[in-house]
Amino acid sequence: MIYHITARSEWETAQSVGHYTAPSLEIEGFIHNSSREQILKVANAFYRGNDDLVILCIDEAKLNSKLVWEAPVHPNPDTDMEVKEAEQFAHIYGTLNLQAVVDVVSFPEGEDGFTLPDKLP
Repeated sequence: MIYHITARSEWETAQSVGHYTAPSLEIEGFIHNSSREQILKVANAFYRGNDDLVILCIDEAKLNSKLVWEAPVHPNPDTDMEVKEAEQFAHIYGTLNLQAVVDVVSFPEGEDGFTLPDKLP
């Protein structure tokens, strides 16, 4: 299972067009994703102050696009996100087919940042 954080409105748009995409696909050539253990550090580094976020829970086996685990690419090099030297992140090289999304979980920010939702698969 891999995870992608996005705005609820972006997920709703994906449902109406039949696939999900992200600005990073056009800019960097892939959609950023995280392992379960990486979600909080990504959220707290890049998504603070964003309302109405969701986590897309993605079954890797159902992806139509190529998935590559590789070194992180930071859209903002000034972030204070700590990354271990050999840490790898999941990048989807293409659009995300909706059938690969097995769950969508609300992801509100708390007063002290984000915490993992209880029902996250």
